[in-house]
Amino acid sequence: MDKLERLLNLTAALLDTEIPLTADDIRDRVGGYPEAKASFRRAFERDKDELRAMGMPIMVAAVPGADPPIDGYVIDRSEYAGEELRFEPDELAALHLATNLVRLDGDDTGLMKLGGAEGGSPATDEVGHVPFDDALATLISAAADRKAVAFRYADTDRVVEPWRLSFSRGHWYLTGWDRVRGDERLYRVDRLQGSVEIAGPAREAVGTVSDPLDLRGWELGDGVPTEAKVFVDADQAGWARHLLGEVEDVDGGVIATLQVRNVEAFRSFVLSFLDHAEVLAPVELRDDMTSWLGGLR
Repeated sequence: MDKLERLLNLTAALLDTEIPLTADDIRDRVGGYPEAKASFRRAFERDKDELRAMGMPIMVAAVPGADPPIDGYVIDRSEYAGEELRFEPDELAALHLATNLVRLDGDDTGLMKLGGAEGGSPATDEVGHVPFDDALATLISAAADRKAVAFRYADTDRVVEPWRLSFSRGHWYLTGWDRVRGDERLYRVDRLQGSVEIAGPAREAVGTVSDPLDLRGWELGDGVPTEAKVFVDADQAGWARHLLGEVEDVDGGVIATLQVRNVEAFRSFVLSFLDHAEVLAPVELRDDMTSWLGGLR
């Protein structure tokens, strides 16, 4: 988790709480802080100073019912929302350009109040949009509050403890602990079936989170990975090594070992080598490739 993401998560946590959060609450809820208590305290103090310098009204208040008394932290919502934000002309121009180039699906009232979005035709053509809906809002809230969620995915009912929401390659991805599978899993949010419901508190500690940007297409999926071996002949061995990094040198070429969760993406990768690649194992992926190619005739 980078510093910007941690500051955003800290702001969200301090806004979305009914009672002041203790330092321990913040470390557990926000994430991204050092494990050592002294290091955490230094990082947290720096984050508080930076947010206050940005105008965030972080208050220190006693935590109700704590014995012995303990201080907690909260952002005063009325003060946070009550001030009128003003931008310099160059800042407003940059915000206007960004919000016209990238459109957020959903309510853009907040951006319109800032002056970053206007009614009517944009000043320039959009180059993309970021989808946003109720399911995603529920997932973000659950991740911040360390709650589990229930939804249906790939025709299976799941109960998942969200760890991270990421936007990559035009899609939102959820990484979390799947209680049904008993393991970390990655889901494409737009493929969730039906509504997303809160399913009680999370139980598992947040683990090492996979970032979709670090994964290749055949690695994106929620199933148990299948180890595949692909032979690439000498004509394309250099390109395979460039794409994949570590490969095994053999007579006539190289063998790549891949962890496959997405068969369609794996098939596309192999076919990118045309007749210079062959699926060696497992037999089900080799048969899938043969069957798919046969269907094109």
